[in-house]
Amino acid sequence: MQEKLRMNLPQLTIIVPTFNEVQNIDIVVKKLEETLSSLDFEIIFVDDNSDDGTADAVRNLEEQKPFVSLLLRVGRRGLAGACIEGMIAAKSSLVAVMDCDLQHDETKLLEMFSKFKHDQSLDLVVGSRHSDEGQANGGLSLVRQIGSKSAIWLTQKTLNIEVKDPMSGFFMVKKSSVMPLMNKLQPNGFKILADIIASSRGDWKIEEVGYEFKRRHYGESKMNVAVAFELLGLILSHLSFGFFSIRFILFGIVGFSGIFVQLFSTFFFFSVAGIPFLQAHVISIVIAMTSNFSFNNLLTYKDRSLFGRNYVKGLLSFYLICSAGALANVAIADFIFDSIGLWPVASVAGAVLGAVWNFMFSSIFTWKTR
Repeated sequence: MQEKLRMNLPQLTIIVPTFNEVQNIDIVVKKLEETLSSLDFEIIFVDDNSDDGTADAVRNLEEQKPFVSLLLRVGRRGLAGACIEGMIAAKSSLVAVMDCDLQHDETKLLEMFSKFKHDQSLDLVVGSRHSDEGQANGGLSLVRQIGSKSAIWLTQKTLNIEVKDPMSGFFMVKKSSVMPLMNKLQPNGFKILADIIASSRGDWKIEEVGYEFKRRHYGESKMNVAVAFELLGLILSHLSFGFFSIRFILFGIVGFSGIFVQLFSTFFFFSVAGIPFLQAHVISIVIAMTSNFSFNNLLTYKDRSLFGRNYVKGLLSFYLICSAGALANVAIADFIFDSIGLWPVASVAGAVLGAVWNFMFSSIFTWKTR
């Protein structure tokens, strides 16, 4: 049935974000084909320009199976952005999102689909690891279990979300419900479901379907410390009612850490090494800028990370962009130190001055987000 060219729109679209998942592509398609044999469906693999041949594997399947398609993203990375682009591209009225690592139970898709057919008022069905029928322990290490439960608790309390598993990456949503939220959703991040639920402002009807979270068979997990910071940025962004973007908040967190780098460096060179304050402060600024660039490249602009020669070019452009702020930094700090003689106050005042300038122009010229 799925081998025929479709004349009608599919009943269901499955969005599968991928990055270096070549070993799982054929298996995922086979499992979905077996599970959804009674439905007219499409699978959209949204690939972030994998370097292991993932896109080629999907292209091979495209030639054999008309319900498989590839959406290749070049110069853009991140699970949330991939899901957003996939949902926009979906042809059906119902859109499911699932990972390609075989940890989500594809057999639950029929149960999710059935819920929508029996209740036209439903907006979202969440595949839950923490409902009565859910189970997460099999697919998570003890550390990740603790981290996951902590993240769920924090998200529920701060964003007033009642869903038991807002961190789930497995869900089905009505496209007509999610499309009006697209301008509110943050493409930089990992936890798109929490963003969707928080953006709905409690107006949606949501149900949960329990499933067992399985162990990954092939490939490597994309979970890391950066995901925790992205979640923190998402929460703070929603608490500011979207006034501050995740990227700006993360840039601010990195910049805040740079203050301590600068303070420690100034203390070492001025108080320990005995270098005059002005020279010590200049050295500490360069060290702090280097630290800020490195952490921003790994965290704030993870979706546009620079490597190799581009890393060096980016660092040099970051220095150049920050130089105007640094000049003001030095002038203000030197003036305050001469006035009151308190180097910590002088150093912090100078560091804060260039923050907004650095964010605006490094976003445009260093990481080229616009």
